Amino acid sequence: MSTDRQTTHPVIAFVDDDERASDLFTRYARTEGLTVHGFQSVNSAQQWLEANPVDLVITDLKMPDMNGLEFLEWLRGQWPDLPVILITGYSTIDNAIQALRLGASDFVKKPYDPASLVELVHRLLGGAQPPAPALEEGERAMLGNSPAIEAVYRVIDKIRDVRINVMIEGESGSGKELAARATHERSDFAHTPYIVIDCGALTDTLLETELFGHEKGAFTGANAAKPGLLEVASGGTVFLDEIGNISDAMQVKLLRVVQEQEITRVGGVKTIPIDVRFIVASNRNLAEMVRAGEFRHDLYHRLNVVRLQMPPLRERREDIPVLAQHFLEEFARRFHRPAKRLSEASLQAIGDYPWPGNVRELKNAIERAVALSDSEEIDLELVGEDTAAPATGTDTGGTTIDADHPTLEELERRYIEKTLAYAQGNRERTASILGINKSTLWRKLQSYEKK
Repeated sequence: MSTDRQTTHPVIAFVDDDERASDLFTRYARTEGLTVHGFQSVNSAQQWLEANPVDLVITDLKMPDMNGLEFLEWLRGQWPDLPVILITGYSTIDNAIQALRLGASDFVKKPYDPASLVELVHRLLGGAQPPAPALEEGERAMLGNSPAIEAVYRVIDKIRDVRINVMIEGESGSGKELAARATHERSDFAHTPYIVIDCGALTDTLLETELFGHEKGAFTGANAAKPGLLEVASGGTVFLDEIGNISDAMQVKLLRVVQEQEITRVGGVKTIPIDVRFIVASNRNLAEMVRAGEFRHDLYHRLNVVRLQMPPLRERREDIPVLAQHFLEEFARRFHRPAKRLSEASLQAIGDYPWPGNVRELKNAIERAVALSDSEEIDLELVGEDTAAPATGTDTGGTTIDADHPTLEELERRYIEKTLAYAQGNRERTASILGINKSTLWRKLQSYEKK
């Protein structure tokens, strides 16, 4: 099989026994200049691959006839340089680590965004990028030209040639993960590993095992030694999201890692040297947590070498039309809808709305709007009840969210409760829509009940 073939459209083999997932990715990828052949079994994929050249393979980990790791070993035996992406659930992260050791190019966790997966495909194919949207500039991951977002990019570009720890702060939904990825991808070290870990989604025990790995017999079920993500990422960057949620005990262990650049696996005694640049993020003010004794000052200062403050959307309102149009075009392509623009009334409404959920809330609102629209222009009523009325403080017959001048905390509570109702009480779905982990949602709902 030749992987350096000249082709107008890169050819991808997508292997997943879930026919719906295969169909969704295939339809979206074709709109982005990729030729995709979907297979519901490894056997059928193998037969086709032996007779047809491809540029990249994407495979699910759990398959009925052969698991993804076995398939990966077969692919490596046939075509050592063929890029392979493994799709895995979070509970099978150990297998994903093993896949990287076996030669997988990268792995993505379920549920995944087809657009993000397509972007990863283009990166792995060595710069064969699709035409950038008209509103996007070069490699910019964060859209917009406001002074606030330009200030973030200036800092990112100043440190592109140095491996230095970075702390990103900002409200939920303001784009901290995008800023972390931009920091890595715009650096001179973009070719090195980049691994994301959500500290708020794991207990201390799981987080320690994921970060440091474990030795055989370290606990029940540890039948073999496993490397941790810090080992896998050595030479590259680890992004620790929601670091403000880790316990005091984990802060002590992480401090040693950051200072000494070495780890000890759970159940082990030997230290293992690593070389990791840390990017951390929190929607809580870590400096205030330090003053309150909730976060170690020594760890804070080790991580806070360069600080990025992500502006909330209400402080970069000039970017709202740009972001809205970008999301509109993205979801129109993905859902095969004709929608191409927002009505003037809708643009006015989204410009006036305070957006307590920031960019993530705007993206969700546009996604719902496009899904419900059959026309080229989206009117106010299609944008969703959260943006159905401008923030004028008067009754216009719609949802007057700030008519009583609520605090930001109260706006957040109302938004969470509306999203919970929209998800019909499903907390997991609610957390997914809000872009927060389930434990954070549970804590917020508990605090509301106490008030």
